[in-house]
Amino acid sequence: MESTEKQKKHPGSCHCGAVRFEVVVDATSGSKCNCSVCTKIGPTGAIAKPDNFKLLTDESKLSTYVWGGRISTRYFCKECGVHCFARGHLEQLGGDYVGVNLNCIDDIDLRDVDLVFWDGRHNNWQGGPRKEPWPSA
Repeated sequence: MESTEKQKKHPGSCHCGAVRFEVVVDATSGSKCNCSVCTKIGPTGAIAKPDNFKLLTDESKLSTYVWGGRISTRYFCKECGVHCFARGHLEQLGGDYVGVNLNCIDDIDLRDVDLVFWDGRHNNWQGGPRKEPWPSA
């Protein structure tokens, strides 16, 4: 989550527009994971510091989901169900973080995002990210 010249402010929203946010993040690179929840909801993730994330909508418009190791809370629009972001704490990421779903960033083209893939399905975090997707089975 180091500061880079590629970080800039981006607007984001869910499908129906009930949830809106702004985030300062490097949206030129993102990650995908094959764990059970990521496989189901399909986010393209990027990590931001909490100070670089501003929710423009009242939190009452959001529902939440926490699972597994309870490292993060995922936030969804109550109206359209889109997963917009997560908040959590993980020392390996520098402590508190916001995981933004780049699919919800309004001013980028996902074809321009350089992706890496994580093997969460097999709890293989030590394997690190790689350019090819890990197996889902």
